[in-house]
Amino acid sequence: MSGGILVLDFGGQYKELIARKVRELSVCSEIRPGSVSANEVRRLAPIGIILTGGPNRVYLPEAPKCDPEILSLGIPVLGICYGMQMLCHMLGGEVSQAGTGEYGRVKVTPGAGDPFMALMSHRDAVTRLPDGFHVTARTGACVAACENAARKLYGVQYHPESAHTEGGREFFRKFLYDICEAAGDYRLDDCIDRQTQAIKRTVGQEKVLLALSGGVDSSVCAALLSKAIPGQLICVFVDHGFMRLGEGDEIERIFSKRKLRFIRVNAAARFSGKLKGVTDPETKRRIIGEEFIRVFEEEAAKLGKIPYLAQGTIYPDVVESGGAYGAAIKSHHNVGGLPETLAFYGVIEPLAGLFKDEVRTLGKKLGLPAALVNRQPFPGPGLAIRVMGEATEAKLDVLRHADAILREELDRLRRRPDQYFAVLTGTRSVGVKGDDRTYEPVIALRAVTTGDFMTCEYAPLPHRVLGRISSRITSEIPSISRVVYDITSKPPATVEWE
Repeated sequence: MSGGILVLDFGGQYKELIARKVRELSVCSEIRPGSVSANEVRRLAPIGIILTGGPNRVYLPEAPKCDPEILSLGIPVLGICYGMQMLCHMLGGEVSQAGTGEYGRVKVTPGAGDPFMALMSHRDAVTRLPDGFHVTARTGACVAACENAARKLYGVQYHPESAHTEGGREFFRKFLYDICEAAGDYRLDDCIDRQTQAIKRTVGQEKVLLALSGGVDSSVCAALLSKAIPGQLICVFVDHGFMRLGEGDEIERIFSKRKLRFIRVNAAARFSGKLKGVTDPETKRRIIGEEFIRVFEEEAAKLGKIPYLAQGTIYPDVVESGGAYGAAIKSHHNVGGLPETLAFYGVIEPLAGLFKDEVRTLGKKLGLPAALVNRQPFPGPGLAIRVMGEATEAKLDVLRHADAILREELDRLRRRPDQYFAVLTGTRSVGVKGDDRTYEPVIALRAVTTGDFMTCEYAPLPHRVLGRISSRITSEIPSISRVVYDITSKPPATVEWE
């Protein structure tokens, strides 16, 4: 990665946003565990290093720390939140628990320039700076930024990678171009070339089996693979019975016309049987993930020896399934669900280092239609994890119709949210239809706005639109008499309910 930025991960939930911000500014970025050695850093030859935030207390013996030699390589280093505390602690400063923590948007006052609002999330704080450092910004409760410019070492307690921090993009621009002297030559076209060559080297003349869901990630993966190894790709669409209304037929119409070998496997009964009586969401994900692989193994056996399985895994999938020091938030069917007895020789994930917006851009560059590239994210386990509790066919039918109504109404808006869907909650509510009392499940609506799908805000939909959707759902679906709207952002919630 010579010429790029090395992001060392200490368990921060926003580490992928840091890498994405850097790439947005046309500089290559790569995330590695915080335990990487100084020798490995020398080999990678980055122009700058960013130390991420993390959940640990830096002064405890077991707290993760970087190789001390990294701070003496002469490479510019920026510590963010825990990264700043670690930087100061390792160089002889003092970090301790503050009297009060700072969470949310906080006013930061720099030594030069106007105050600004920044996202803070910390209880510990730097209480004494190392020799050679000086304060460059404060809040009412802590040192907000510090530096030792002579050694090219910088730290900020706030999160400039967050959209909630004013001037965050300009902050990174100054670090990348003024301090690290970046060339600004990172392009997604280069990613296409690199991955094309890597796939060719790995696969040779062998066949590859791809799980094609029809979503953005698997579709872009198919386009990239077909470019790299034309004639060697077999796309299998497993219809697990948890798709949205009419979606299975739509996927078949789109991809059966493309220059791919397209196979549709109708496995709804098989998946339904595996989930009978299952209510825990993580168990659902693991079962569906393993069953996906079993189906692919069987299809591969019918087709002859196919050594490689391809997946449309993207970077947020990997991050949310657990990192070097981070706790897993939830498993993803195409990451944590892989069984140990995988029958394929290898797994190819050419999009695993890309964010959602980069995947969409890549899809356009590969010639995919805009309607497909701009499609909303849809979880691999489908509606099975949007039905709270056991996903019976009756519940799935109710949810399909409610979700279709929501999407039909919001698709009419000139400015639509980035993602929207319905959830069949496990809560039952009393209602009245005609002269009869009802006691049926509650439908929850979810709509969010986001630029990266790692954080989001709930979409403030007009009440008239919400009212129309609620009226249609309760009128057109006999078993539903109550509809609610989820107004929780991420964090603290996730986009999905399960």
